[in-house]
Amino acid sequence: MDYKVVVFGVKDTTADMVTYIRDNICPVDLVITIDEEVTGRNLVSGYKPLTFLTEAYGIPVHAARDYSLQDDETKRFIAGNSFGIGVVMGWGRLIPKYVLESFSNGIFGFHGNAGYLPFGRGRSPLNWSIILGDTRFNLNLFQYDENADSPNIFATESFEINVHDDIRSAQYKNQIISRRLVKRLLETYRDSGEIKIRRDSKDFDSWYKKRTPADGRIDWHERTRNIYNLIRGVAAPFPGAFCSAVRGAEKEGFTVRIWDAQPFDQMLDLSEYAPGEVVEVFDGRAIVRTVDGSILINRYDTEGSPVTELKSGDILR
Repeated sequence: MDYKVVVFGVKDTTADMVTYIRDNICPVDLVITIDEEVTGRNLVSGYKPLTFLTEAYGIPVHAARDYSLQDDETKRFIAGNSFGIGVVMGWGRLIPKYVLESFSNGIFGFHGNAGYLPFGRGRSPLNWSIILGDTRFNLNLFQYDENADSPNIFATESFEINVHDDIRSAQYKNQIISRRLVKRLLETYRDSGEIKIRRDSKDFDSWYKKRTPADGRIDWHERTRNIYNLIRGVAAPFPGAFCSAVRGAEKEGFTVRIWDAQPFDQMLDLSEYAPGEVVEVFDGRAIVRTVDGSILINRYDTEGSPVTELKSGDILR
């Protein structure tokens, strides 16, 4: 079987991209994803089963049994078919060499950062950009090779990360320009087949480290801006920012997972409270003192205790 346009991905953003390509550019001939059972061995934030695309649109879906595409079934599938061009959207692994070599026009995916590749290679670049307080994001559509995020650039577009963005709203912006870039790529593939790649980057190499759910722990000794950036950088669909909490003389302990917050005030004199202490609660929203001001927690969950709501005097730590 000859699959001319193939999309790789495992997330809701993958389904969005497949639908966009199908409705606006060209047919999608195949989707390569992972079997749902594979998520038990690999943490995949925002995972969405994609087999529904066959019923909805008649698009064949190959669900690999290994996220690195090294299972025997996938190897046989790749060896037994031919492929034109691949688009990666929502896929958190390298594409192995044997798969890359099976695509006559290459496999292309996205990676971005505040600078230009090879600066900012690695994991979770959009999360890291928010956490680090970056205010722009350069999204590259690049050709995959055996290395991570190589500067084989087809095209780049940029968007702003503003103080109101969390990871989900930044993903919306990312989706908008991802669509534009994919449209340029697939129209070039359809019209001429000659896809020009720029490989002459003058930037230096740097890496974002892998993030795990444990990296969402809040340090209440940090400044307000750093706490705020962490909360918005790991909000849903990621695991969220969290901290321990204690209440009263009994030191009853529980966990607070914070999904939405905002800087509250840096001028109010809250010196009678400790950093991390809940100052007051209004309409279910908790004001917490920070080192250099305060933060307003708009939405949170409590875990590991009958406690369901924060109250004045609770200590977050």
